[in-house]
Amino acid sequence: MKQHEATEEEAVKDLRKQVINAWKDINEECLYPISVPMPLLMRVVNLARVIDVIYKDEDGYTHSDVVLKDFIASMLIDPVPE
Repeated sequence: MKQHEATEEEAVKDLRKQVINAWKDINEECLYPISVPMPLLMRVVNLARVIDVIYKDEDGYTHSDVVLKDFIASMLIDPVPE
């Protein structure tokens, strides 16, 4: 930020744009898997999904007792309503 004289808001906006573009690249590769075998691609996609969940709104790794605890409980323990 200091190198490019950008504000924190500009840096966050640019980072979010980069994340959106990366998801577009990942999704396109899933639709047309030419250069990467699908089993390997699915591992990368699943890792990206986990990272997205952990760090999307806040640092879920550092505050895992609050953020991830509820998320994991809702996925694995609480039943899905029918």
